[in-house]
Amino acid sequence: MSTLKRIQWKPTLRHLFMILFSFIMVYPIIWWVGASLKDATELSSPSIFPSVLHWDNFVKGWNAVPGYTFTHFYLNTFLLEIAVIITTLISCTLVAFGFARLDFPLKKFWFGILMLTLMMPGQVLIIPQYSLFHQLGWVNSYLPFIVPHLLAGGAGGSFFVFLLIQFIRGVPRELDESAKIDGCSWFGIFWRVVMPLAFPAIVTVTIFCFLWNWDDFLGHLLYINSVEKYTVGLALRMINDSQSAAEWGQLLAMSLVSIIPATIVFMLLQKYFVEGIATTGIKG
Repeated sequence: MSTLKRIQWKPTLRHLFMILFSFIMVYPIIWWVGASLKDATELSSPSIFPSVLHWDNFVKGWNAVPGYTFTHFYLNTFLLEIAVIITTLISCTLVAFGFARLDFPLKKFWFGILMLTLMMPGQVLIIPQYSLFHQLGWVNSYLPFIVPHLLAGGAGGSFFVFLLIQFIRGVPRELDESAKIDGCSWFGIFWRVVMPLAFPAIVTVTIFCFLWNWDDFLGHLLYINSVEKYTVGLALRMINDSQSAAEWGQLLAMSLVSIIPATIVFMLLQKYFVEGIATTGIKG
């Protein structure tokens, strides 16, 4: 009987530990929410929430940049995200399909080059890339973000190609043969057979691409100079720069709002994200 009670207590203790650990992990977010509702005098207070909730931090923060609202910066960011995601999916799926299904000269050599670019630190490429884009006249535009992704490059491009290759290799080649018998070309096999089956991996690439480019503060800082083209991350930096006194409540309120799109995207697509990661790992 004592053994049975001990077995029954184990799940309870495990769940209590997980709840406690989850609270520790979530505590910074709770503090963040509370701090976004404080004024400057209460930020040093040990209490999580202020005595009076200052909801006007969100309204004032939204209009904190002179001449612009955060609506403008969100539109800039979403337009850039859409362009980057579309170009990434087109280029990376085509390249991955070529490596996974087609035979061409020096295939192993080019795959090795792909893996080398995957292992190369991004910091090494900052100066030569900036020099190249400056000579092309692309500085202060979105082209340094869009064009590399159109060529299966950019932030995470080689990783996306590798992930898709591993997934496509797990799709049975018998389906290709059946499609060929029905008169499909290689592009028909790519579009009608492989891509529908690779949907979880494509969603995984979409999530990674969205999150990494949403948080790419350094890249946006390097290549975007005019306020009119600023993204949300750059606009957050301007909140305190544009005011004589540091309005930390407004900054925290806007930074809290800035994570909402990424959180929504992940929550809506996490089912496919987990499926894509797990299946890629099994079939790799």
